[in-house]
Amino acid sequence: MALAPRAVVVHRRTEYDELVARHGTAQQAAFFLDARDRSMNEVRVHHGAVNAALTAVANAIPADWRRGQVERGDLDRFRFDPGDVVIAVGQDGLVANVSKYLEGQPVIGVNAEPGINPGVLVPHGAEAVAQLLDEVLHGAAQIAARTMVRATTDDGQHLDALNEIYLGHPSHQSARYLIEAADGTREVQSSSGILCGTGTGATGWCRSAWLERHSALALPAPTAPALVWFVREAWPSPATGTSLTNGALLQQQELRVTSQHDNLVIFGDGIESDAIHLTWGQQATLQLADRQLMLVTG
Repeated sequence: MALAPRAVVVHRRTEYDELVARHGTAQQAAFFLDARDRSMNEVRVHHGAVNAALTAVANAIPADWRRGQVERGDLDRFRFDPGDVVIAVGQDGLVANVSKYLEGQPVIGVNAEPGINPGVLVPHGAEAVAQLLDEVLHGAAQIAARTMVRATTDDGQHLDALNEIYLGHPSHQSARYLIEAADGTREVQSSSGILCGTGTGATGWCRSAWLERHSALALPAPTAPALVWFVREAWPSPATGTSLTNGALLQQQELRVTSQHDNLVIFGDGIESDAIHLTWGQQATLQLADRQLMLVTG
C-alpha cells in the first residue's frame, strides 16, 4: 500500500525563544532588553505571530497526511523524502536555508508576518495552505523552478545555494587567489572575496555589489539559467590586478578560483557555520547547480 503524502513544516526559533534559552527565564530576558531600550512586548508580538502561523498551517494539513517538523538549526540532520511537500513558515531567508537540502520537493512559503517580511519567497498566507497542498497533490499547482549556484572543490566537496555563494577569507579581510573567467582570462587578485549569485540573489548582496560599481551586467531573472559574479574590493598592486571584477555565467560555463592563501572559505546564503575550507593551491569551481528550488507560486 502506498504511503500517504507527508508535509514537512520548516521553521526558525523566534527571538523570544532564543532570548529565553540564553537568559533562562522570560523575566531575565525582559531585564536584558530593558537595559538596551527594547521592549519584551515587541518580542512577544513577533513570537505570537509566528506561533499563530504555525498553528494555522498545522490545522491546514489534511488529517490523512503524514507530518514532519524541523527547526532551521537541525536541517543538516533531517532527512527529506522524495515525495515530501515542504512548508516553510517564517521569513524569506528560511526558504533559502532549506533549498540546499532538497532534491525537487515542492516548497510552499508562508509569510508569518506579512507586514514585516517582504514575502518574495514566502508569498502565501497560512489560510492558503490547504488549497495549495491539494493542488500540489493533484499536480495542479503553479511551480517556479528557481536557479541555484554550486561551488565544487578539487577534492570533491560541493555546496549549493539559492541566493549567492561567497568565496574569500573567513573574516572578509583581503585574501589572495588566482581567478579564471569563463573565457579563459586569468588574473592573480587580492580582495575581500568573490560573490557568485543567482537571479533570486540579485535582489540582495549581489545587487549591492552591482550598484556599487555601476556594473553594465544585466542581472538575471530568478528562473533564468544564468549567474553573475562580483569581486569585492580588489586591490591593485605590482603582483595583483583588478581587471576581472564581474561577469556572467551561463550553462556549462565556470568561474575557477585557486587559493593562494592558507585558509579561504566558501559558504552559501550567509550561513558561515556551514562552510567549505580551501587551503593553499586548492581550486574551486563556481557554476550553475544541477538542482533547482521548486517554489509553489499559486
